[in-house]
Amino acid sequence: MGDWWYRNIVEPGKLPLLLALLSFVGCFLVTRTITRLIRAGRGPFRNISSGDVHIHHVVPGIFLMLVGGFWAVAVGSHGLGAMFAAVIFGIGAGLVLDEFALILYLDDVYWSEQGRKSVEVVMLTTALVVLILTGFTPFGVNDLTPEERSNRAGLALNVAVNCCFALIALAKGKLQTALIGMVVPLVALVGAIRLARPGSAWSRRFYRNRHRTRARAALRAYHHDRRWAGPRRRVQDWIGGKPDPELARPRR
Repeated sequence: MGDWWYRNIVEPGKLPLLLALLSFVGCFLVTRTITRLIRAGRGPFRNISSGDVHIHHVVPGIFLMLVGGFWAVAVGSHGLGAMFAAVIFGIGAGLVLDEFALILYLDDVYWSEQGRKSVEVVMLTTALVVLILTGFTPFGVNDLTPEERSNRAGLALNVAVNCCFALIALAKGKLQTALIGMVVPLVALVGAIRLARPGSAWSRRFYRNRHRTRARAALRAYHHDRRWAGPRRRVQDWIGGKPDPELARPRR
């Protein structure tokens, strides 16, 4: 175990990334626990306000991300300073992404249906960092041989192709597939080949006069959402709490 730890985490310089991930997940879980206690009126915790202004925890989160990020740039990826910077950055990222929906909608939608976006982004970010920690490199660079990596033209072509697959998947309305595909190129390739989701930029541009394709895409999206929406919502509710009933219906 000690040899694996040194060979896969310490020697490649991934210890700060691991600390950032642990502090990120830990901060998110602690923050969600506190906000759920405040929502239920239990415990000593209360919302922080300055006069009539409610201070959201995204504010100190941004400050901590700036401190941790600039500190990490200053000290590099090795040493005790890098580890402290990683922890500070992870805590700040946890606070910020816990209110990602607020930043996206520019509205306090924390306990509404739109607030689920924050939980989705945190889960997706965690998955991406775990993939990188386990040896995956963005855009499939880990699949290249040392000779191919030394060839700048080949490396650039590999990155460009995988980036194109990810962008096509994104244009087809598959955000999760595109982001994971940046780390696992095969996922981006599958997303680029399959039908676009209805309402996506790709669908509006290329399915405008292809009625059968548009109908197939709508039917596939319906079956996919019907199969996975329920389990996904249960996981989100277990992690982040259920939206308020009066706010559960998405806004138009």
